[in-house]
Amino acid sequence: MSEPPASDLTARGLDPMAVDAALRRLARADEAPWLHREVARRMAERLAIIRLQPAQLIDWWSWLGAGAELLANAYPAARRIAVEPTPALRSRSESALRAPWWSTRRWTSPAPIVLGEGDELPRGTQLVWANMMLHAVVDPPALFARWERALAVDGFVMFSCLGPGTLRELRALYGRLGWPVPTPNFIDMHDLGDMLVQAGFADPVMDQETITLQWPSTQALLDELRSLGGNASPLRAGGLRTPRWQRRLLRELESLAGADGRPALAFEVAYGHAFRAAPRLRGGEETTVSLDDMRAMVRGRRAGPVS
Repeated sequence: MSEPPASDLTARGLDPMAVDAALRRLARADEAPWLHREVARRMAERLAIIRLQPAQLIDWWSWLGAGAELLANAYPAARRIAVEPTPALRSRSESALRAPWWSTRRWTSPAPIVLGEGDELPRGTQLVWANMMLHAVVDPPALFARWERALAVDGFVMFSCLGPGTLRELRALYGRLGWPVPTPNFIDMHDLGDMLVQAGFADPVMDQETITLQWPSTQALLDELRSLGGNASPLRAGGLRTPRWQRRLLRELESLAGADGRPALAFEVAYGHAFRAAPRLRGGEETTVSLDDMRAMVRGRRAGPVS
């Protein structure tokens, strides 16, 4: 992950080195976070509104996104390509996607492929699926542009990520105590929609929901947050915190408890999908168009307007 200038880090609110450290730690977990699995299930329900049946799809940050089985069930005949951000996560995906010897998928479905995030992406993909990972990306517009280049005309991207309403109670608590920020900045879904359009996507649809989680104790709350990643804000507290500070944090978190005595936090989840539009040619300008895109443009012209 290349490191942008410090001004960009502050604007986006992400430290790439902290993101990489969190990814290395999460790769050692027994399974993907519960919240990621739940959001993947909800996002998979939205596939029903898309009539296109992908012959090839890309599952971005597949293991942590926890959508591999859902995608296999939705599109059993599709060629699935998992893309992972670190070698450890790539290894986890390779193990998870390897079909058991007794599974009929070994003969009825194309074998999944696992790529590193820096590898060249195959063109002509009909779906890019990215569950609960965009909030950990330093440069979302650059990633949207890369997805757009990988997609076939009329292919679509579908993603989810955390929005600015996430952990608002925790941020308010830290602010009241005068502590450094506990979270990075999260991008508003309307800004994500604008980024999609700038990257060349058409008809972006964005919406969001708030999921409130409760825990039996403040320690359980902290354990859950750690399983989701880490604080990658460049404005976070520097250095290690002491056991004394952690004990105070646990006491302060008790203020988040409701009438039942269980602490709770809200997570805003943003969902988005958009289609790759056919390229537009402008007279008098030199334009490079792939053969597949040219065929799609010709088919569109032959079809003519629909009344």
